[in-house]
Amino acid sequence: MKIATFNVNGVNGRLPVLLRWLGEAKPDVVCLQELKAPQEKFPDAAIRAAGYHALWHGQKSWNGVAILARDAMPVERGRALPGDPEDLHSRYIEAEVAGLVIGCLYLPNGNPAPGPKFDYKLAWFERLARHARKLVKASAPVIMAGDYNAIPTDLDVYKPERWVDDALFRPETRAAYARLVKQGWVDALRAKHPGEKIYTFWDYFRNAYARDAGLRIDHLLLNPAVSRHLVAAGVDRSVRGWEKASDHAPVWIELSSGLRASRPLASHERTRRPRSGRG
Repeated sequence: MKIATFNVNGVNGRLPVLLRWLGEAKPDVVCLQELKAPQEKFPDAAIRAAGYHALWHGQKSWNGVAILARDAMPVERGRALPGDPEDLHSRYIEAEVAGLVIGCLYLPNGNPAPGPKFDYKLAWFERLARHARKLVKASAPVIMAGDYNAIPTDLDVYKPERWVDDALFRPETRAAYARLVKQGWVDALRAKHPGEKIYTFWDYFRNAYARDAGLRIDHLLLNPAVSRHLVAAGVDRSVRGWEKASDHAPVWIELSSGLRASRPLASHERTRRPRSGRG
C-alpha cells in the first residue's frame, strides 16, 4: 500500500502535473496541500477520471487540503484542527481510508518571525500536538501527512546557517516538531534514510532545484500501529523538474500488505466530527 503527500501549490494550475504523477506513481492514498481553490473549484471530475475519490476542504486564493483514495471512498472524520473555533484557515482534514486514519495538514509558514504570523504558527503547532497525542495512542493505524513547514535538523536543509532566522528553522519550530515526534510518532522518511540528505522542497529562485539547494519540510508521521508495517519511503524528486511543477515534490511511503488486516478505529478513539459540507 502506497501513501503519499504532495503540496501541489495550486491544484488547478498544476493539474496536468498532478494527473501525470498519479498515473505514473499510482499511490493508493494521497494528501494534497495548498489547493489554492475554493470548495466549488476543486477539479473533482478530473480526479475521478484518474481513478480517485476525493475529500477536500478548499479556500479561495490560499491554503486548502485534500485526501484522495484510489478504489476507495475517504470517510470524513473532521475538516478542522480542534482547539480554535475562530481559526477559519483550511489547513487540516481527517478521514478513514481502507482501515487507516489519515490526517492531512498544511502547517502555517510563520514568516516573518518573530511576529504575529510566527505566534500563529506555534499556536497551531500546539493544537496539532494536543490532537496528535490522542491519535498516536490509537489501536488503529494513523498517519499524519503534509507540509509541516518545519525543518527538523541541520541535515534537512542546504546550508543551515542561512536559515537560522527563518520561521521554518527557528529553535521554537524545531523544538515543537521534536516534541510532536517524541509522543511516539515515527518520521517515516528519516527512519528509512537516517543519515542521508534528502529534500522535498526547492525554491523557484536562484536555480535551487538544479543546485539541489533544498529543504525537507514535507513529512509523514506514523503511529506505532502502522510504523511496524513501514517497508519503504522516498521522494519523487524528478517531479519537481517537470514543466510548471510545484516547488515541492511528492513524498511517499510503502506499507506491507499485512496492514490491510488492521481493524478500523474503535468508537471511543474517534474524534468528534464537525458539521460541515463534503466536497
